[in-house]
Amino acid sequence: MNEQTDFSRRPLTRELVLRRAVELADEGGLSALTMRSLAQALGVKPMSLYHHVANKDDILDGLVDLVFAEVDLPSDGPWRREMEHRAASLRSALARHPWSVGLLETRTSPGAATLQHHNAVLRVLREAGFSIEGAGHAYALLDSYIYGFALQEAGLPVGTPDSDPEVVEAMARSFSPSDLPYLAETAMYRVMQPAYAFGDEFGFGLGIILDGLDGLLARERELAAE
Repeated sequence: MNEQTDFSRRPLTRELVLRRAVELADEGGLSALTMRSLAQALGVKPMSLYHHVANKDDILDGLVDLVFAEVDLPSDGPWRREMEHRAASLRSALARHPWSVGLLETRTSPGAATLQHHNAVLRVLREAGFSIEGAGHAYALLDSYIYGFALQEAGLPVGTPDSDPEVVEAMARSFSPSDLPYLAETAMYRVMQPAYAFGDEFGFGLGIILDGLDGLLARERELAAE
């Protein structure tokens, strides 16, 4: 759990409201975040919040922008390296705020950090030589992988640092190796190995996607040269 910030002695501002909202969401998920619970956490009356945020939707828009502000913006390096770095940074932000996985791309009133992030990613792809269509494909594919991996990683009972060995063993005992030999060998010789970590799969999968995008970029360059 993140260390709580002491908000009780600080003047109420929009940033303060949103940062406490992030902490509440980190602690109990979005269901724990209400105007009443937020006001209580800040030590103020609920009506005081409306001087700084319009409503719950405004808070959610602000939370999304704060999460995107945590993600490193791509810079002027080689596009593949920049996409690798951005993917790792986004994955880390999603891990810190698991509630954000299903929220980041749903808002209809994006903030400045959100818009700057999207523009920076597209700039790197376009300046690398991807067409407008190709950059769109690349961005969609990368984000589908990153968000999907983060969602799966957050819900897995095995292959994570806090996995319970007894859970792993119980799952392995739930089926017969003779009936499901390939599942059994994967469980025995991969998932149940001490060094196994599902998170290590992230870089492997990302590399395959980037290899494919390399091929797309090469084909687009060939077509442009004809």
